[in-house]
Amino acid sequence: MIEFVEPIAKWVAAIIEVMGILVIVSFSAYTLAYGAIEACKSRDFEAIYTRVRRRLGRGILLGLELLVAADIIHTVAVELTFTTVGVLAIIVLIRTFLSFTLDVELTGRWPWQECEKSRKASNNHSGAIVN
Repeated sequence: MIEFVEPIAKWVAAIIEVMGILVIVSFSAYTLAYGAIEACKSRDFEAIYTRVRRRLGRGILLGLELLVAADIIHTVAVELTFTTVGVLAIIVLIRTFLSFTLDVELTGRWPWQECEKSRKASNNHSGAIVN
């Protein structure tokens, strides 16, 4: 059974890796084209820069998710050793750190601050006074 699963897992991991790379490359190309077109239409470069950065960041995050998924499939189905699991753990930690910092860069706030805003908004709707 393993001799059938391993080649399929290798192919699936390779396909997902290619998809991750394509997502990052295509989002980068699309975002740069979008930024150039918007820069020709408008002179509000700061707003254009912010939108381009957000779109590019989202594309990178999506591509990183796919690359990590491919690494997990490859590690679990093809090369399950302590070394590969350790490398996978490091990759996931790095990806999590990158994802976290990119999210902070894109939104301009820590993830828990959004929850506080939602909580304050729901308290305002219930008639509570929030300072």
